[in-house]
Amino acid sequence: MSKVLKNLKYASSHEWIKVEGNVGIIGISDYAQDSLGNIVFLDVPEVGDVFNKGDEFGVLESVKAASDLYLPVGGEVIDVNLELVDSPELLNESAYDNWILKISIADLSELDDLLTAEEYEAETK
Repeated sequence: MSKVLKNLKYASSHEWIKVEGNVGIIGISDYAQDSLGNIVFLDVPEVGDVFNKGDEFGVLESVKAASDLYLPVGGEVIDVNLELVDSPELLNESAYDNWILKISIADLSELDDLLTAEEYEAETK
């Protein structure tokens, strides 16, 4: 069974977000990395790019499939984990220790629409 961390919020599209002030740290869930299999490629946006909630912000490719990544909340990209671009397989090793990007959240109320760990766990059973 996939691991779900209680201190995060989740999108139905399998991204997680950890909020620190108005910064959102975003990655993919353990369920997502497990479903994809061996991840071999990650495409990410540039620092300074601005997205709305639900916008596609990147692509993950595995030996099995390609999967679009969607932002759980809108905002401006303030940091990108370049180590993952070079070594995307780190997401398979630990999906929660390896964030993909950080954004400055434009509207904190958008977090209210996301799933709690319990809701996400129920959705992925």
